[in-house]
Amino acid sequence: MHSLDGVREARWNLTEAQLIEHAVRRREGHLTSNGALVVETGKYTGRSPRDRFIVCDEITKSAVDWGGVNQKILPEQFDRLYDRVKQYLRGKDVFVQDCFGGAHLDYALPIRVVSELAWHSLFAKQLFVRPDPSSTGGHLPEFTVVCVPGVTADPATDGTNSEAFICLDFTRKMVIIGGTIYAGEMKKSIFSVLNFLLPERGVFPMHCSANVGADDQAALFWGLSGTGKTTLSADPDRRLVGDDEHGWSDTGIFNFEGGCYAKCIRLSKDNEPQIWNAIRFGAVVENVVYDPATRIVDFRVVQYKMSLKRRSVSSTR
Repeated sequence: MHSLDGVREARWNLTEAQLIEHAVRRREGHLTSNGALVVETGKYTGRSPRDRFIVCDEITKSAVDWGGVNQKILPEQFDRLYDRVKQYLRGKDVFVQDCFGGAHLDYALPIRVVSELAWHSLFAKQLFVRPDPSSTGGHLPEFTVVCVPGVTADPATDGTNSEAFICLDFTRKMVIIGGTIYAGEMKKSIFSVLNFLLPERGVFPMHCSANVGADDQAALFWGLSGTGKTTLSADPDRRLVGDDEHGWSDTGIFNFEGGCYAKCIRLSKDNEPQIWNAIRFGAVVENVVYDPATRIVDFRVVQYKMSLKRRSVSSTR
């Protein structure tokens, strides 16, 4: 597990119920009246692009379009941060999920997500594609995500822009995340990995939602976060492929993920019944307002997001 041998206990591939029990017991979140787990992500309530770095080495130095959102970090800087992560985790419990990035069998990337928070492990279980439970013993990850919010960076010595860091290393085949509790950094990191790897295999990665009509033809909905991709793709008269990340291969469109990550602000049962009805036991709801006595969520003033599991489907073009 990438030399994380000093951890006290690694809890592997726990179920939703087990992870929710751990999260509640560890006071990471609370159950709402509909059974969803509500959590808070603190200072970072969204992704932090200025805190995302890619290790510049022989693999990436001429293959990445540096500048803008693609910021360089040196291998030795990655090493220092990773050493800090390993030291921090010594004697602590971690949660491990074996998953895939990509629902297409020909292009699926085996991944492993190691987290210090139980609800982050639940998030990974819901958002990534799950393997067959009977085959996880032989799961060989090609990329590992280590998410440890308790570790922070020092910009003066680490070369980061803040205490938060999201660092991708294509030589070590690792992502390390620290200083931020926002779970979306995990899913977007794997999206970045797939964006780098899949074009060489003839797959066009896309930030879009997708659904399929009765004629088995796919529709794609492009747009930035918050512009309606999830809402448009959740048409009750069409089959949902996915709400955020997809690949376009010679054989059709396929989801990179196994779940949905939907904004819930002003969510209503009348306007978005599929999303509304999916917020139940096993779903994670981030940064919402709820009554502490009744545990009823008020989505009229909810600010951020929820994640849930859905069954992936594939489609032809």
